[in-house]
Amino acid sequence: MKILYWEILGILFIICVGSVLHFVFELSGYWKPVGLIAAVNESVWEHLKLGFWPAVFFALIEYPFLKETESFVIAKALSIYLIPFGIAALFYSYTFILGHNTLTLDVLIFVFAVVIGQVASYKILTASELPQKLNVTAFLAVVVLAVLFIVFTFYPPHVSLFKDTVTGGYGIPQ
Repeated sequence: MKILYWEILGILFIICVGSVLHFVFELSGYWKPVGLIAAVNESVWEHLKLGFWPAVFFALIEYPFLKETESFVIAKALSIYLIPFGIAALFYSYTFILGHNTLTLDVLIFVFAVVIGQVASYKILTASELPQKLNVTAFLAVVVLAVLFIVFTFYPPHVSLFKDTVTGGYGIPQ
């Protein structure tokens, strides 16, 4: 029951913090360090950070309460990866079908991806223990994705995933 409580709390935390992070860069006066965790433009890539960073922050908050669960790192890494992957996959699928995006569907996809990520985390946390060596791999996978989010905020490749749909620019607006 304790794990279920934490995963439901995680859903609420990730959705609320992710929603706020959409606006924090602009509210900060475009202060570049804030861009490390907040969306700096309207590209799909920057919107993936809105699920990633809150999930990482929540995992850090949750850890002291669930650290006795041997698969904690694996569960959180799976969740942390599923959220942005789910957002991207669903976004590109529905926009391919409709030919455009809509804010309502974008928000629903964000919420759905967070729920899926937290449900997957719950399943791992309550399943049989997994091999301990997977914890190191899972941790490193999260670190790699964090580094990519940081680097590509400042040095984005010039491909559609990173293109600001409003300005046509890439990365932090000049």
